[in-house]
Amino acid sequence: MQAFEISLQKEGYSVQGGSVSAILADEPFDLEDKSWKRPAVLVVPGGAYLYTSKREGEPVALDFLSRGFQAFVLHYQTATDGVCYPEQLIQIASAVDCIKKHAKEWRINADEVFVVGFSAGGHLTGNLAVAYDTVSQKAGQMLNCKPTAIGLGYPVISQKYKYQDTHKNLLQGYTDEAQAELYKELNLDEMVTANTPPAYIWTTATDSLVPPENAMQFALSLARKGVSYELHVYSQGEHGLSCSNVEVNVAQMAEAKMARGWMDECIAFFKRYVVESI
Repeated sequence: MQAFEISLQKEGYSVQGGSVSAILADEPFDLEDKSWKRPAVLVVPGGAYLYTSKREGEPVALDFLSRGFQAFVLHYQTATDGVCYPEQLIQIASAVDCIKKHAKEWRINADEVFVVGFSAGGHLTGNLAVAYDTVSQKAGQMLNCKPTAIGLGYPVISQKYKYQDTHKNLLQGYTDEAQAELYKELNLDEMVTANTPPAYIWTTATDSLVPPENAMQFALSLARKGVSYELHVYSQGEHGLSCSNVEVNVAQMAEAKMARGWMDECIAFFKRYVVESI
């Protein structure tokens, strides 16, 4: 196994910062097979665009690694770093482009790059999904950044659905008038098109921080545009369940276990777009 950090700036991307942690398998079962490849998943932690949650980063990536994916974690900059939109979008797009550019070196099928985000990281992942074709213009450089499919865990989708802190932090420094205009492209359910990548979405009915309405409305928009999706609303569970295992949810053990199936379901959904045996 290999584990290393990637600076997006050092890779030549037009970003203010941001990095990616890579956790890669070398050979399957110690066999010499030069043609062997895996799909890749980029994990995007939440944190209301104020910080990035460690609980929603490496633990999730390691879970995907054990299921047959080359795994990466995006460490994007936030309002705490004095960074606002569209910098985070450019950083996630640059990370996907970087993974695709290094696909041969890192034993990845470049046509199988998935992105999984949680909470505000789900918003950022969804933002990429609906705006991948406009990011190059914002970044000032060409970026091959369309995900094969995405996974959204208890995502923030729109400031209309009873949770606004994420959007306020993302648009820190903008005037009220400018914020109102930017909501048109950052309320993601309103930006879905027929070309939006397929999405696996999960949330809980009792999430008291980011109402499940966010996930439901995004799924409804996908349905209206004919985009493949899968939506799971678990009956119980507070916000931030991450892997939904005991190790990262000591205070919510019983509720966490109820949503544990999301990982199996997400991988089964992704497998529809994978040619390798994983």
